[in-house]
Amino acid sequence: MSVDRRLVAGVDSSTQSCKVVIVDPSTGGILRSGSAPHPAGTEVDPEAWWSALQQAMSEAGGFADVAAVSISGQQHGLIALDRHGQVIRDALLWNDLRSDAAARALIAEIGADEFVDRAGVVPVASFTGAKLRWLRDHESDNASRAAAVALPHDWLTWRLLGHGPSSSSAPRGPDLEALVTDASDASGTAYFSAVTGRYDFDLFRAAFGAPAREATGSATGGLDTSSIVLPRVLAPHESAGHTPEGILVGPGAGDNAAAALGLGAAPGDVVISIGTSGTVFSPTRLEINDPSGMVAGFASTDGGRLPLVATLNAARVLDSAAAVLRASHSEVAALALASVPGANGLTLVPYFEGERTPNLPHATARLEGMTLANSTPENVARAFVEGMLCGLADGLDAVLRQGVKVQRLLLIGGAARNPAVREVARDIFTVPIDVPEQAEYVAIGAARQAAWALTGTSPRWQVELVATLHPRPSQVRQQYHSFTHTSVTDETRPAHENSDNDHRGSSGAQSPVEG
Repeated sequence: MSVDRRLVAGVDSSTQSCKVVIVDPSTGGILRSGSAPHPAGTEVDPEAWWSALQQAMSEAGGFADVAAVSISGQQHGLIALDRHGQVIRDALLWNDLRSDAAARALIAEIGADEFVDRAGVVPVASFTGAKLRWLRDHESDNASRAAAVALPHDWLTWRLLGHGPSSSSAPRGPDLEALVTDASDASGTAYFSAVTGRYDFDLFRAAFGAPAREATGSATGGLDTSSIVLPRVLAPHESAGHTPEGILVGPGAGDNAAAALGLGAAPGDVVISIGTSGTVFSPTRLEINDPSGMVAGFASTDGGRLPLVATLNAARVLDSAAAVLRASHSEVAALALASVPGANGLTLVPYFEGERTPNLPHATARLEGMTLANSTPENVARAFVEGMLCGLADGLDAVLRQGVKVQRLLLIGGAARNPAVREVARDIFTVPIDVPEQAEYVAIGAARQAAWALTGTSPRWQVELVATLHPRPSQVRQQYHSFTHTSVTDETRPAHENSDNDHRGSSGAQSPVEG
């Protein structure tokens, strides 16, 4: 007896885990879900992601009643494949910063303004183009074997379509011409233009020293074997094909773009996501051009733009607070709420893992303004929360300088559940903040895209709010800036421009909305 396939599925393959939701396309209601962990580290064998996807699908009850699925994934990661479809080396993730010098070299060669004009971004270590340059310069044998380059969601989509290395049991084999992507993810490579919707092959060659071409989509169409294959860029709701079981597969998306789709974010909405990394982004039709590189001119999932600022130090700042104070997260929140705005003069500069907004990959965190009077657990807890949120508020200012209008903020991610984060946010931001119900918005956005690809119409699903926060005036950010504005020294400024305003940011992949 055949099963009626009428549901849609969304996948969020993030830094930390894989999550699957099974959704009723008519209502947006989540009927089932599943998850599986990913290995830790900044380089990972992609096969671990494929295994996690299988596990999460099984935990979600399988796909027997699923008509369409779409995959969203962490952005920027580099997966190099040989001509047999074999992964050449472990994937370098967005948070692997060994490619910092490579990014600076690319900027020196091409120019920051030229990169922004052609790709909408200025390279940082996170971007795929910088990782390609690192691979070329440091692992020439691996680089010479590369026949295709894919992003995490591209590769998982390829596997879901039934493709895989010659050594695997993949029924459709290692057809590199079947690789696909979407504009939102491709726009985080530093060799794709969100404006033209096309790859910039000259920028790819500058990064990797080899020619490239776009996949043809036909196993018999790839006659040029001398060029590196890049995934074919699909339209916002174009089908990537079908799984061997007959399930339609959507184009997929980068994690932040999928989150915006899952939230139903519209112009006037700015999303602040606090997870593994912190991101600030807003859907718009404006052309984004920020030569400082602080705002990345990414594409959205609907053919528009998604200007985005990212910070490396987000929810894990709260983990650090818990470790420093030897307290649980709930205890840290209670301590922070027992303090006052400004933490009685204590300020955290939260660059625990370096930072990319501002672009200070070798910086470290600092606790400033300490006195005998203010060095209390309450003030320390408050300073950690304030420092994290002030970094994101600087990102919001940068997005607004691009002409984006804001009517409300949407606060999401694991840390958005923290009562201290919600309360302190009122002292940091100056516009109303809506806190949506805690949900897997990246996976929901992927499911919404799957429904769009299935029906040709993007569904409108209700997003429930659990709180609306109203801002209150404070001097917290002025206090924060009194320390951060002196932290950018000649030693840490980017090589291409000796300016305090040179703050280059990128998307984090997720995952930014993950706690």
